[in-house]
Amino acid sequence: MRPEFAGAPGQAGHAGHGGRPARPGRPQQVAEVLATARVSDHLVRLTLGGPGLAAFEAKDATDQYIKILFADPALGLTPPYDLDAIRAQHGPEGVPVRRTYSVRAVRATDAGAEIDVDFVVHGSEGIAGPWAAAAQPGELVCFSGPGGKYAPEPGAWHLLAGDEAALPAIAAALAAMGPDERGVAVLDVAGPGDRLDLAAPAGVELRWVERGGDWTPTSSRLEEAVRGVVLPADRGAIRAFVHGERETMKSLRAYLVGECGLVRQQLSLSAYWAYGRAEDAFQAEKREPVGKIFPEDA
Repeated sequence: MRPEFAGAPGQAGHAGHGGRPARPGRPQQVAEVLATARVSDHLVRLTLGGPGLAAFEAKDATDQYIKILFADPALGLTPPYDLDAIRAQHGPEGVPVRRTYSVRAVRATDAGAEIDVDFVVHGSEGIAGPWAAAAQPGELVCFSGPGGKYAPEPGAWHLLAGDEAALPAIAAALAAMGPDERGVAVLDVAGPGDRLDLAAPAGVELRWVERGGDWTPTSSRLEEAVRGVVLPADRGAIRAFVHGERETMKSLRAYLVGECGLVRQQLSLSAYWAYGRAEDAFQAEKREPVGKIFPEDA
């Protein structure tokens, strides 16, 4: 689950990624919706599987993600998509757009695999959220991936933090930890109906912080809550997975590196979305200073 439009929930796009036409050349997989479930007030889980996932190769990572292609229903296109042919016939505006979503879980099956993908849904805003809310078993989903790099390091002291966009990856990381792991997970959500019953080691404390509504720069409590975590004196033992809204990530990078003395190698820290930005702008800005979380990358 990543922000659909990289803006505030309830505006045009938190819960997937918006706008940018899909690039050609990425191998496509076509899965079938096997089941749907509303797992919280704003979270819908789709289970995807079928013969099209026979080639799905799960990564040894808990932050796996896929890039789903959404075609204009009016064009009557059938996946997998010949993107060059679509562009030639319908122009750039006809090319399916991508939304990036974290894979919550992967299960091996006789057919290859089935995966759970969580979508944040805020009413009728965006493309992917409303589609996921209305999806029915049997519908087809076309995507590329998976990508992903992070997995919790055994024996570290773990700091995990994020908003709803990072919740599936954090949940997967907690589920992958051994029983003796230690740390704190800070989860910023809209309200009590967005809390999930997450599996976690006894030594990893879950701290849910509730905004009381949609995400805004003033309603988010993530940075405050992370600053409230008492880190171990042995700073070298810390490994952090911190993901969410871009400006919040910049502030938390400054705190964890500048004030707490962590080094970059201890951090998996990036922006999954940016408040007030559509996905195409958010992706384009990654190449500009405003889009850099670490100043040395600018």
